[in-house]
Amino acid sequence: MHSCITWAKKLAMVCAMVPAFACRSAAAEKPAEKTIYDCSLVAFDGKEVALSTFKGKVLLIVNLASQSIFKEQIPLLEELEKTYKDQGFVVIGVPSNDFGAQEPGTDAEVQKTYTNEFHVSFPVFARASVRGKDQAALYGFLTSDKKGSTGGEVHWSFTKFIVDRSGKVVVRFEPHVAPNSPELQATLEDVLAGKFKAPAKKAEGDNNKKESRDRDERR
Repeated sequence: MHSCITWAKKLAMVCAMVPAFACRSAAAEKPAEKTIYDCSLVAFDGKEVALSTFKGKVLLIVNLASQSIFKEQIPLLEELEKTYKDQGFVVIGVPSNDFGAQEPGTDAEVQKTYTNEFHVSFPVFARASVRGKDQAALYGFLTSDKKGSTGGEVHWSFTKFIVDRSGKVVVRFEPHVAPNSPELQATLEDVLAGKFKAPAKKAEGDNNKKESRDRDERR
């Protein structure tokens, strides 16, 4: 009689004797959540640099523009990295010409500006688009959480995103928040210590109001 037991029945018997999770198919498993480490940037020499290079660090990613009214923040960003570098903090600069054509010239000229004029030691990559049809994949990821406080289109140069040690975007600061502001530094210290708690998700209407307010501030 036992010879009549089908393969399916045998499988069912095996599954009954082991934890349920061991019998789930691979297709049913939840895909890994995307992190900053799935993205990359292009260096001034044209080589692609995976952001997994910075795994385990706390990052501040900022779209730079050397002729912006906020350019005085560049030495402040340099000072911020020096202050917290030993705690595993890195500033990543992404020059962009998206706003008011305030990052003109060739990539070689842009590199020279940040090296010779601003004397930055933190990593600065080749120019990239942070919005629109040519938007870099990195910025697509940084702004993807439309219901969170970090989502939505970048509206101007020197928008700052802080990424925690696990590669998740945890907080965003708009251009007017300087790197030496108490608000930013207190938040950074919490992220470095693993104590930061992200704000609750926003309703879609809240984001629309925020974008409208940002447009009004730029007029």
